[in-house]
Order: sequence, then structure tokens, then C-alpha cells
Amino acid sequence: MALKFDAAAYNFRKKCPYVSKDLLRWFPGHMNKGLKQIQRKLKSVDCVIEVHDARIPFSGRNPIFTSTITGAKPHILVLNKKDLTINSFIPKVKDQLAAEDGVNNVVFTNSKDQFCRGLKTLRPLMIDLIKDSNRFNRSEELDYNVMIIGVPNVGKSSLINMLRSRNTHNRHALPVGAVAGVTRSMQTKIRINNNPVIFMFDTPGILEPTVTNVEMGLKLSLCASLQDHLVGEETIADYLLYWLNAHNHFKYVEFMGLEEPCDDINKVLIAGSMKFNRIRRIRDFDGGNRDVPDIIETARIMIRAFRTGELGKTLLDIDIIKNKKLHVE
Repeated sequence: MALKFDAAAYNFRKKCPYVSKDLLRWFPGHMNKGLKQIQRKLKSVDCVIEVHDARIPFSGRNPIFTSTITGAKPHILVLNKKDLTINSFIPKVKDQLAAEDGVNNVVFTNSKDQFCRGLKTLRPLMIDLIKDSNRFNRSEELDYNVMIIGVPNVGKSSLINMLRSRNTHNRHALPVGAVAGVTRSMQTKIRINNNPVIFMFDTPGILEPTVTNVEMGLKLSLCASLQDHLVGEETIADYLLYWLNAHNHFKYVEFMGLEEPCDDINKVLIAGSMKFNRIRRIRDFDGGNRDVPDIIETARIMIRAFRTGELGKTLLDIDIIKNKKLHVE
């Protein structure tokens, strides 16, 4: 069990760490190419599924999707990785998405769990929305085409693989990974259902070309939608520490080998390097060698613990649900 601490006894930071927006900007060529492919293919699609991370249901959704692509076709917002978020907030998230963004078809899933209830509801929801829509140039077609879109590393390919496995009993067709950017171009359509025949187009994760809010960018990086080395592991770990302290989540204290909460990321990472024996040898100017804590590797361990749920279930957008403003730059 996590140790209990009185947050009022500590003078934690009130603002998130400062980070240059340049570090949070990642829009490589394959994203621009993928966006053009998506827009060209849209006319041959019957439904669009937008996948996002359930820990950030409001932050980081690409406005290009919400303003153009999803408005043209029946749209389902899949909030994946529900096993890592706080389930008691799911009804509030759905209500707020409907009230503020007009998103009425929201499904929470865990694409790694074949028995996930959300995955069971996704296929019939797709079919109902397509049947009730005007399919225009595809009205005479018996098969259904579905496009899956979203920012990087939210589980789009994993979702397709699980739907394919559940509904056609075929093996996984798409490569997946824990690093953002595994899918780099639009894939050929993949059959994920036999009756009716449903094909899915996998697409590369696409971020906003510019970062409008630093904390939103840090949330995306913490959830692995940005590649770690672009932002820096120590910077990501520092934001994680800030957020955990600000929301009284103190499982990290025991995990990182501390005696009490700490607001200094250097002290936290040094303690963690001792606990996990992450030490590296460096050469001094005089030619001698000495051992120092491996801060970067320890930061990776801390970040990985968050991403796998070892530091507890989290909802990074909880302040937005409570109608509080994000901490600004």
C-alpha cells in the first residue's frame, strides 16, 4: 500500500515546469504526408474512429481532426487505455465531451484486453451509425470502410489487431510498439469483420504542427505521444513529479526509494538511481574514474512506471473536468 502523507505539510510547486515550445513540436514529413492521404481517402470511408488516450480525454486531440475530418462522416471517439485511468470519472468525461465538443459517441477501451466491454460495443455501434448515415457515393456498396485516426501511440494499430482477432479469428496484421511513430504511412485496408464485411484503414499518428499550450504538450509527452528523446526524459519525469505532487499521488515516494514526498526532481532521481542500482562510470579530467547516478536511465524507469500503472491510475485532465484552468507557461 502507498504511504499516507499530508500534502498541506509540503510547499509544492504551483506551476508546471518551464519547457520551450520548440522541444514539444514534432511534425515530421510522414505526418504531413499522412494527413494528405487521410483527406484524399475520406470520400471512400463510411465512418471515422478517432482514438485518444483515456488519461487525457480533452488535451492533445488534434483540432485538424475535430474541425474537418470527423465532421464529414459518422464519428466515434475511442478513449483507449482505460485500464490506466480512473473509471469513476468516465461518466463525467462523456457528459463534458457531449456538452462542450458535441461528441456523443464515446467508447472507453483497453485494446490489450480481448474481453473489454468497450471493444464488444464498438462493432455494433459502427454498423448502426453507418446504416443511419447518408453514404453518398458508397450507398450501393455492401462492405463498410472505416478509417482510424489519432495522435501517435494511443493504440490505433493495437485496436485494429484486437478487432480483427475478435471478429475474424485471424492473426494480428499490424506492427505495434511503445514508441510513438511506428505507423508511418496509411496502410492498405484490413478486414476486421466478416458479416457485414468491414475494412479498416490504419493511419499514422498526427500531431498539431504547433504547440499552443506547454502543459498540453507535456501531457502528450508523458503519455508517449511524443518521442521521449525529443523532450528529454528528465524533463518528462519532472512534469510527472509536479503533477503527482499537485494531485496528492504519492506512490512514487516508495517506488523511488524516498522517505517522504519531494519536489526536487534531481533528489528524486538520485534516490531512485541508488534503489535501482542505476550507476554509470565517468572519466574525470585527471584520468581517474568515478561512479555517478545514471539520472537519465532512472528517469526512464520513473516514466515507465507511470505508463504501466505502477504509480497508480491517473487522469491527467482531472483539473479540466473540475472546470479549473490548466496551469499556463
